[in-house]
Amino acid sequence: MARPPRPTLSRPSAAHPRRLPKHAVLRAGAAFFLATLVALPLAVLHRAALSRHSLEHSWGWDALPSFATHEEDDAQGEDLDSEDLKLDRVLQKASMGDNTVILTTLNAAWASPGSVIDLFIDSFRSGVRTSSLLNHLIIIAFDSDAYRQCVNIHHHCFVLGTEGVDFSEEKRFLTSGYLEMMWKRLDFLRLVLEKGYSFIFSDADIMWFRNPFPHFYPNGDLQIACDHYVGNATDLRSIANGGFNYVKSNERTIEFYSFWYSSRLRYPGYHDQDVFNAIKHDPYVEDIGLEIKFLSTAYFGGFCEPGRDLNKVCTMHANCCIGLRSKIHDLRIMMEDWKSYLSLPPSLKRLTTLSWRVPQNCSLSSQNQ
Repeated sequence: MARPPRPTLSRPSAAHPRRLPKHAVLRAGAAFFLATLVALPLAVLHRAALSRHSLEHSWGWDALPSFATHEEDDAQGEDLDSEDLKLDRVLQKASMGDNTVILTTLNAAWASPGSVIDLFIDSFRSGVRTSSLLNHLIIIAFDSDAYRQCVNIHHHCFVLGTEGVDFSEEKRFLTSGYLEMMWKRLDFLRLVLEKGYSFIFSDADIMWFRNPFPHFYPNGDLQIACDHYVGNATDLRSIANGGFNYVKSNERTIEFYSFWYSSRLRYPGYHDQDVFNAIKHDPYVEDIGLEIKFLSTAYFGGFCEPGRDLNKVCTMHANCCIGLRSKIHDLRIMMEDWKSYLSLPPSLKRLTTLSWRVPQNCSLSSQNQ
């Protein structure tokens, strides 16, 4: 099949009820054109391209030194050659009673002391009914330095090497290294689903302020956060953000993640998130019966569209922000704002109009210039 022309991104019309940040506008434009380009159903490509590789072959673990999961460091005489077995063990130890785990990924650039991962874990410790969730969090390290830092600060760590690729340095948004890391992450999440584990996936630049489970929908195979939420959980016009999602392990989600991953071949050079916003419209998604729910930014917000009421907010994402220094600067201010809110007496929490002082270095106005 010949490579399709890359679509031109465009802004929404002036009649749109609110002006989105340039970053979100570009994503929306990309999703619209990607969704309309396909002359043949994406399912045809998916069925032709889909192949099942073994865990070791897909991820090329031999590229890194062999590490045990943190829980196995003292194990002697066990067969530690199988990375698949190590993954099974860490999933089992971290899982909740219903086989649900919380996952995040980490590379060396985000793992240094005082960097993103420390803020991420601090948010769990200072959040409302979130500290116990750390027992179910697995940090997936993309490189050996990130793994070493993980075992210093957390008890469920797993190292995931990729043959011939160095994921340790900061990967700027939409660079080739960034795109490759995102697609590898997506394929790994598919493998977790295939092992029978449901998961919450969270980018490490998301601060957890409240337990999200009470705010998930009782039904829905895949529940996903948004850069822009249109007000209805089933409205496909919402612009999804792949940095936070709750996915139940079943035949529908496994098939969808395989379809989503194979769709990268149809849209070369695009972020997995942009491809999601395209294929969510494909008839094949309806054919497999996948039920998608979009999460309100009032509870699951970010710099693109913040949750303004601190009495409601569960998570806040440093999205619509490019550059590690800018993220860390604004995430620290966000944590200060949250701790100031927690220090208020209950009566003032209910009455206060206190909100975020961010974004600052991640200013949305600078992105619209």
